[in-house]
Amino acid sequence: MEWGVESAYTADVEFDNLCQKLGVCGNVKDEALKLWDSVSQAPTTIPESEIRSKFCGVCIFVAATELDARTFTFSDFQKCVDVSVSLFNDLLTMMDMTIITISTKVNNVVTRLLKKYDLLLALYNNFKRTSEKIFMDSSLEQMRSEQDASLFIRGTWITFLLVKGKVLQMEDDLVISLQLLICVLEHFIKLTPPVLLNEPYKTVVIELTTSVSHRTSRRSQNRNARISKATETDTRVLETLCKENECNLEEVININSTSVLPILDSLGILTSLEDSKGEDLSKQYEELYLKTKDFDARLFLDNDKTVLPVKMEWSELERTPRKSNSQEKNVLIPPQTPVRAAMDVIQQLKMTLHSASDRPSEALISYFNNCTVNPTEDIIKRVEYLGNVFKEKFAEALGMECAEIGYQRFNLAKRLYFRVMESMLKSEEKRLSVQNFSKLLNIDTFHTSLLGCSVEVVMATYGSSGSILQTGTTHAETNLSFPWILHIFKLKAFDFYKVIESFIKVEPCLTREMVKHLEGCEHRIMESLAWQTDSPIFELIKQSREQEGQTEQPEPTSSFSLPLQHSHTAADLYLSPVRSPRKQGPVAVRVNSTPCAENQAVATVQALHPPKQQKSTSLSLFFKKVYRLAYLRLNALCSLLLPGNTELEQVIWTLFQYTLQNEYELMKDRHLDQIMMCAMYGICKVKNIDLRFKTIVTFYKDLPNTSQETFKHVLIRDGKYDSIIVFYNQVFMQKLKTNILQYASPRPPTLSPIPHIPQSPYKFPSSPMRVPGGNNIYISPMRSPYKPSEGPLSPTKMTPRSKILVSIGETFGAPEKFLKINQMVSSSERLLKRGGETSNPPKPLKRLRFDMDGQDEADGSKPIPGDLKFMHHKLVEMTSLRTRMQEQKQKDGSGTPVKEEN
Repeated sequence: MEWGVESAYTADVEFDNLCQKLGVCGNVKDEALKLWDSVSQAPTTIPESEIRSKFCGVCIFVAATELDARTFTFSDFQKCVDVSVSLFNDLLTMMDMTIITISTKVNNVVTRLLKKYDLLLALYNNFKRTSEKIFMDSSLEQMRSEQDASLFIRGTWITFLLVKGKVLQMEDDLVISLQLLICVLEHFIKLTPPVLLNEPYKTVVIELTTSVSHRTSRRSQNRNARISKATETDTRVLETLCKENECNLEEVININSTSVLPILDSLGILTSLEDSKGEDLSKQYEELYLKTKDFDARLFLDNDKTVLPVKMEWSELERTPRKSNSQEKNVLIPPQTPVRAAMDVIQQLKMTLHSASDRPSEALISYFNNCTVNPTEDIIKRVEYLGNVFKEKFAEALGMECAEIGYQRFNLAKRLYFRVMESMLKSEEKRLSVQNFSKLLNIDTFHTSLLGCSVEVVMATYGSSGSILQTGTTHAETNLSFPWILHIFKLKAFDFYKVIESFIKVEPCLTREMVKHLEGCEHRIMESLAWQTDSPIFELIKQSREQEGQTEQPEPTSSFSLPLQHSHTAADLYLSPVRSPRKQGPVAVRVNSTPCAENQAVATVQALHPPKQQKSTSLSLFFKKVYRLAYLRLNALCSLLLPGNTELEQVIWTLFQYTLQNEYELMKDRHLDQIMMCAMYGICKVKNIDLRFKTIVTFYKDLPNTSQETFKHVLIRDGKYDSIIVFYNQVFMQKLKTNILQYASPRPPTLSPIPHIPQSPYKFPSSPMRVPGGNNIYISPMRSPYKPSEGPLSPTKMTPRSKILVSIGETFGAPEKFLKINQMVSSSERLLKRGGETSNPPKPLKRLRFDMDGQDEADGSKPIPGDLKFMHHKLVEMTSLRTRMQEQKQKDGSGTPVKEEN
């Protein structure tokens, strides 16, 4: 898009006006202007009238945040720029992908804003639906009343925002926030005139008012205090609200008495709510809102467009097609809202652990008594100590008022810990036919890891709202997300990794989402956490090299083509090394039957064949998994950048695998993907393939579970960090230059075999099944709503992320729904064509630069023109898709099973 003199002048005027409205000047304005110049010169398919104001505003927001000089709130910014939360996120993402690189600092601020918005949006929608059931909409009694229900509805929401701000330091805990909302709502229901309430709330409030009036007729001066005391002790309203929202009544009562009521008392609204009180509450919240500089959550009450979500057809979410049956009526499934979905998952975990004990069972005690050294006392002391640590750290993260909630969550984890331990020991007894597990049960790291994994399951279950409440954020982590549990329990990631697979196998009631979460934790450990400086893995590798010599590595390449065996248990890994050395040939020694002769025989055997130390099973299995994960990541990136070039992919893999095996020190305090991208660039360089680092990192961001930190913040040396390009030039290339150049010689190194990629060892009976001969077509079992009364089940529920559900061969409805699908596809095609005609491709990241010794643009190659870049980019995508489709058809025709990729 070319900018003429007139349009450039108009843009400058708009930029100045926005800066003036937002109170921006000085360094912030200068930095914003630089960003705006980059944006205004970039190609885009957005009309000029929109890009001028909205992109201009985003530039100002980014600059002010980067310089810690944001004087305006996010809501003020939204109103000035006329942008919703979702549109703001889309514009920022577009800038990050195509024009400039958004810093981690700005990303963190925006991610916190989005998570808070997601949470409050879900809570407000829940509050709105609940209020419609509680308060009367319109009636003759309400018309005659001097008060209106809107006063109490508005007062409830604003008071909740105040209470939440005072109680919670971490703002994205859905469960505690919902409990606080229920407590505040219960209090306002009791303050509401009965004529404004629906049943059963109306009857409860009338009975409370009548009961208190009789007791306080003689001492009317103390009526307010007595009303307050009476309403506090009556829990009928709380019971109804908790049942409606599937919350634990005991937890809600506890947080109400310890946190909510004292705050309500300090606000002066324990006994009544007047207009003046409502105004005062609003002013107090405004002070809090101006301090945080985020968005004004009162705008939800006014349906302000700045906080309205993207419109969705909820009818598509609330109905599931059922088989046509003349004897059955169409069954409507209630909407699976984010709040209800999160509470269902928590309810399922509680039902699973309902029969479990927070003390060792009789079966466990029997195992403990069979041990050579009874571990019972140490186990009980360890659990008590770690429970106190967890409670303290939990309260520090969320707020001291939440200490009791932390204890309740730890108690759930404690039940899961004893339950899984018993299942593990029973499985080991069946496998080994022994009952004495003294050595295993007296290993401190085994118990700490097992308890830590149990805590992680509980914390991830309560934090599941992070994955449910997403409006575009790529990571839904919170302060309590993994690896938080490793830090507070002082656990090494490598030790924690040993328990994950066995934990999943012996606990059948883990949901599919929880299994995927634990697998994600395992991947993070293999990618980076296990390679931190203080990790025991480096000492294990050193010992392995000393035992086996330089010729044999922790996991030789000859094993790559063999299927990965999942027969190892946690006991094998914690008792490692347990793998027997190579079998030696028989040695015949003739001896006399005297003790002296026996000793001489033993000495003779040892002299001829000295005993060989056993290899570490835990290290061997770890490297097997690392190699397979590494290849899957490389294969995914090659499919984007080098589609169909399997020979080059294997060459890159050979260098990648060689580095992990022989130069493993490069992984210290670094990430697996950093080595992968360097290996790809190095091989392409010696093979004279024009693949630049800027392009690699641009496509890398399209891979799942990636972060900009991986290529923007890489350890160079001595605590100094820089971009991955600097790491390649100053560290990677210097270490592997000789090896890389060998691939350009007529006799290159022998290529490493491709690792055998097995399917996940964790099976899900409800997983979608692929349609034979179809291109990416899958069928899933019919989903039904989760009902707590039916007991634990796999949560194959609908979620708000399900856009359109198609049921083949069943009553689906009007054909317009299929037309809608066609329109969606057609619109995306038109957008692609229009983008090819009017715009250039996404620009690679601009802020990454090579050093002078290895400058990417100084290699004599000419940059590809913008229009050719776009066509090249699209051709790569189309070729990749076509290749995958052809390979899939060939596999379907030959009956070859499709490998599963993470």
